[in-house]
Amino acid sequence: MLRLGVIGCGRIAQKKHTEAIIKNSDIIENVAVCDIVSERAEIFAQKITEINLKKPEIYTDYKTLLKRDDIDAVAIATESGNHYEITIEALQNNKHVLVEKPMALSTFHADEMIKLAKNKNLKLGVCFQNRFNPPIQELRRKIENNAFGKILHGVASIRWNRNKEYYQQAPWRGTWKYDGGTLMNQCTHNIDLLIWNMGSEIEEVYGVIKNFTHPYIEAEDFGGAIIKFKNGSVGIIEGTSNIYPKNLEETLSIFGERGTVVIGGLAVNKIKYWRFEGEDGHPFQNLPDPDTVYGSGHVPLYRNFYETIVKDQEPYINGEEGKKAVEAVLGIYKSSREGKAIKFPVEFSTLEML
Repeated sequence: MLRLGVIGCGRIAQKKHTEAIIKNSDIIENVAVCDIVSERAEIFAQKITEINLKKPEIYTDYKTLLKRDDIDAVAIATESGNHYEITIEALQNNKHVLVEKPMALSTFHADEMIKLAKNKNLKLGVCFQNRFNPPIQELRRKIENNAFGKILHGVASIRWNRNKEYYQQAPWRGTWKYDGGTLMNQCTHNIDLLIWNMGSEIEEVYGVIKNFTHPYIEAEDFGGAIIKFKNGSVGIIEGTSNIYPKNLEETLSIFGERGTVVIGGLAVNKIKYWRFEGEDGHPFQNLPDPDTVYGSGHVPLYRNFYETIVKDQEPYINGEEGKKAVEAVLGIYKSSREGKAIKFPVEFSTLEML
């Protein structure tokens, strides 16, 4: 049984981390929860007890939680700007870490997190749960089996709406210190899927960011980019939180010599187009939409995290994988600020946008 502490009991924690813990209660025991707002921690703890699980102990200071010897691992779901500090503290206290996306807001911080986990022989996993979506898994199998032939280009399109009320609910949202803008917050899942499925490292990126309709936040509400990959393929990113009047789509498209796939839906979970040379039809004809844009991947993500610890393997989305989307977004930010294409690797931080 993996003894788990949860740090940060806000929106994503209450919607998806509770579900993942409850549905993995055969292998995971949530022994402690922490939030600076004790009422949020209490709500989280009560959700855990709804199916007669033992109520976790409540903390408002994560450092006190991390001192407990009976905790094996922690899930970190605080505001993004605190992921680095809490992860480092957890690793120093010999805890395995599963951290929400984005893992950090600086490439230097991401590298430090990865390095410390390796030096301490601890697991560092990142919550890019949409990789577990069945259509995405089937797409990945097609790529690994070379069904596309040469991959030519891919597109990540995130056309969502975030209104003033959304930002007022949590004042850290849209700030350079704690969040970044729509690319770093809303779009990193699809950017991760694009990079993962293009099958190559990024060579350079040219990007533009704008704030069109949200003057009350520091960061962008629109970002567009062209990515040149080392294998010669091209990636296109379009991310916005300006769609009127509500979320429109989140779509991943991969185009190859012998195949085309477009996956959309509420959380990149439904096949919109699936064609390969010599094949008819596509799998997963009638998959239901998940209940939120967070998808349904936290449950298998948690199970994989448990298995990597007990089997001493690398998490499905480890620190190195988690860094790639962060670096891509930071490259776009740097490109927009400097008005030119940026070569990779990138050393940059959201704080440099202030």
